[in-house]
Amino acid sequence: MIVSILALAVGAGASQPLPVPADFDPEVNLRGRTTEFGSFHESRGGASWAAALVANGHPDDLALAERVLDATLNCQERRPDAPRRGNFRWMLEDKEVTDPNAVEFVLKALIPMMIRHADRLSPEMHTRVLDSIRLGLADIREMGVTITYTNIAVFDILNTCTGGELLGDAAVAERGYAKMREWEAFTCANGTAFEFNSPTYTRIMVNGLVQLADLTQHEETRVRARTMAARLALSVALHIHRGTGRWAGPHSRAYQPSVECREAAEVAKVEDWLANGAVPSWIGSALANPPLPFQVSETASAELGMNLTTYHAPSFALGVGTRGCPAFGHQSNLFMMHYVRPGAERPGVVYARYLTNDKWLGDWYHNTDRTASRNLLDEGAFYGAQSGARAVGVYTSGGIRQCTSAKCAVIWTERARVDEIWVGTERVDSVPAAVADGEVVVVASGDAMLAVFPVKPTDLGGGAPIRLVEKAGDLVLEMHNYLGPETTIRPAADRYRCGFYAEAAERAAYADGGAFAAEVARGSLRDGTPKRGKQHWCVEYARDGQRLGLEVDLAKWTLERRWDEQGELGWPMLESPVARQNGTGRVSVGDAVLKCGDHPAWLFADAVSNTWVAGYHGPPEPLALRVPGGAVRIDAMGTGTITWADGEVRVDAIGLRGTPSVKGGRLAE
Repeated sequence: MIVSILALAVGAGASQPLPVPADFDPEVNLRGRTTEFGSFHESRGGASWAAALVANGHPDDLALAERVLDATLNCQERRPDAPRRGNFRWMLEDKEVTDPNAVEFVLKALIPMMIRHADRLSPEMHTRVLDSIRLGLADIREMGVTITYTNIAVFDILNTCTGGELLGDAAVAERGYAKMREWEAFTCANGTAFEFNSPTYTRIMVNGLVQLADLTQHEETRVRARTMAARLALSVALHIHRGTGRWAGPHSRAYQPSVECREAAEVAKVEDWLANGAVPSWIGSALANPPLPFQVSETASAELGMNLTTYHAPSFALGVGTRGCPAFGHQSNLFMMHYVRPGAERPGVVYARYLTNDKWLGDWYHNTDRTASRNLLDEGAFYGAQSGARAVGVYTSGGIRQCTSAKCAVIWTERARVDEIWVGTERVDSVPAAVADGEVVVVASGDAMLAVFPVKPTDLGGGAPIRLVEKAGDLVLEMHNYLGPETTIRPAADRYRCGFYAEAAERAAYADGGAFAAEVARGSLRDGTPKRGKQHWCVEYARDGQRLGLEVDLAKWTLERRWDEQGELGWPMLESPVARQNGTGRVSVGDAVLKCGDHPAWLFADAVSNTWVAGYHGPPEPLALRVPGGAVRIDAMGTGTITWADGEVRVDAIGLRGTPSVKGGRLAE
């Protein structure tokens, strides 16, 4: 039976009040920001600030918190006939609910506040907040956000489990527990989160799962949350590039500050998790110890063909996604490279976009949040393939457009920090510069180089030029489908298309960029249609026995296959030198082997720290883990983890039967 957990609210307040932030607006009792569109005050910011004030607990804080909570709760839609009753206006200034996700952000602050410190509020505010949470949870249930909308689905689970427990509403809480099981099963059956490898949203997911494990009373859900947080944190650690400290691509979703590395290096986020105990300590080994170079590949949806591959070298990380998330492809970085630039404030970044009408930074705000940063959206449909430091990427436009230009753009941030530009074997000292058909472009900057071999674009008029230009301080390789007077571009059965082969290298591997361009030009770039039908487009690059290619159905714009010299590129749940996941019942990494039921399971191995971790996602089944010098046998366990750390074994699992048998080590108490 679910009981209210208000009784957990204990503890005295701090001796000093929190400093009032400079953006606090006492006229409306919310934090705000002013842009060219006016002044705006977020309801979610009000909820978070109020929760921080109540947690600090000084009498001055509590008095201010009551005013902030009043302003925040006044943003809630409470009209009985309103379609989004219980939700919140994103901004105080909004006339109605514009973003239904607002309720998730507000409740994820209010519910923990009430669990921990409800006794610090006045009786009147205590009642108002609980009533607000009850209404908000009703709207969350009505929305029933799909589990593929991963970050909001995790918020739904977090708010519904903990909110139902807070209110003593078993039906609400059970809905949350069930959704947790559903989301875990879907995610693990594919590999990683549907909104994959996002510097913003994967971090939000991990934080939400950690908070869920900390706050829910439901033991099964706590274990599931810890296990999933560990699995996602492992993915994050394997994508942090050690040379730059950045969260390497590809990204399902990202905003311009993280795209251009204008925020703090993401390695600090993982280090904070470790320092705070939010994720297991072995994540530090996954972050530090994989031998370079190495490749990690994961699948977010095998059914929809969503794979992400990242290659780490000492000086660079290259990442390619097969495709982006449906509905969020415009926010994706599906071709991306980070590289070391000694002495620079931030590393170099290369990324790709399909753009029309010469759009550039500043043309679009994120969502309804008019205080958020502007972004350079991808307007095309992309497919990619990667093997090591080699990649193939192809684009078509996203639909019917009135435009004066349509092009694929490969963008190097900070043109001033580019050291060399080569078109073929000719060095280019200034841009704009034309690129002839069949020529390889090489850009050398910092400790890395990138070669781009354009596929001849479909010419829709105007000559379809390929050229290097400078745009707002960045270097851009433009591969046009169209450039000329305004016209209407309509997708046809033989779709207009453009693309490229790209290869990254350490700067020290070649005498200069010209030598690298000559090496890449030795290979053959095939751009044609296979025998089985002219609607299929095949792009393949080959050199010295290595091949990389992909095939697209032009009529449907679907990815048919990808391959390299070893054969078809599959859809691995997780594949890397130190971690692997599958659903076969047997997972091996190095000399370590996990045997379990035929359900998704993963294994991390780090011989440097004598650490092995097994994760299992399924019903209770017998399980055996063999590591160098030892073994663990379990009569049966469901979802959970087994950690072998220097001989000490810990088991955190659902449905554990019997006492684990340990050889060569010891079972932790």
